[in-house]
Amino acid sequence: MEDTLRHLLDTASQIILGKRRQIELAVCCLLARGHLLIEDVPGVGKTTLSHTLAKLLGLSYQRVQFTSDLLPADILGAMIFDSQANSFTFHPGPVFNQVVLADEINRASPKTQSALLEAMEEYQVSIEGTTHPLPEPFFVIATQNPVHQTGTFPLPESQLDRFLMRITLGYPDRNAERSLLRGESRHQLLQNQPSCLTPETLAAIQRQVETIYVSAPLLDYVQDLLEYTRQSPEYPLGLSPRAGLSLLQAAKAWAYMQGRDSVYPEDVRTILAPVAAHRLQSASGFFDPDGCIQPLINHVPIP
Repeated sequence: MEDTLRHLLDTASQIILGKRRQIELAVCCLLARGHLLIEDVPGVGKTTLSHTLAKLLGLSYQRVQFTSDLLPADILGAMIFDSQANSFTFHPGPVFNQVVLADEINRASPKTQSALLEAMEEYQVSIEGTTHPLPEPFFVIATQNPVHQTGTFPLPESQLDRFLMRITLGYPDRNAERSLLRGESRHQLLQNQPSCLTPETLAAIQRQVETIYVSAPLLDYVQDLLEYTRQSPEYPLGLSPRAGLSLLQAAKAWAYMQGRDSVYPEDVRTILAPVAAHRLQSASGFFDPDGCIQPLINHVPIP
């Protein structure tokens, strides 16, 4: 499995240049059965990253462009009357794919944003009183533009909490950008790449991640982190129990990717900012992942 994951990361790094750590975090999020939010300015590769993961993992993929006039039925599907059968038939929407890209999610209205809440939490959607299960695995990758840009609706806390991780890509360094400018089209390069994993292999890896050992002192450390955010005046709202579970899930996946069978405190610290920063808001009100997490690093000792 280690060789398979390494091959996956190496191949993805040939398409998304200069962003190895972000690719590792995205794969870690998927192995932990979570959903990923990518926030950045347009044109830095957010959509390409999501398409790359779906292609290399051999998963069905659907991109949904979120706009102000998008309706929940455009995502979930709807009951449509069949005149020949004289009955209503459910026509599934794009959410019924294994990887769903919610592109520029914060350009849609809050009503449309909330259409994904049940799907992301329960892995099912309810239409006209009937529950429809989603495919396995089910992975939502959402991109959003910075909230200060025109035409955006900030995601509410309940929506942000559904995302296991929030990352940024940033601009490439000079060498990576030169290779990008001189190289083949990323879209064409991706089309020529075979899948690195099968859905069955991915499911097997996800089951192995769940067996990663977590010691009692490590659990104490996670609880100390949660407790600090709830008591410190630096955070208006502390981390919830669901945030603690997300932290453990991501730490297990990261430890597995490092070839270990147990979680170390370093694993928790590595994924702390992507997992916890979007669930916390500093007293200043500005989103600063590193600055938001730094008090936890400084004041909560490693066991």
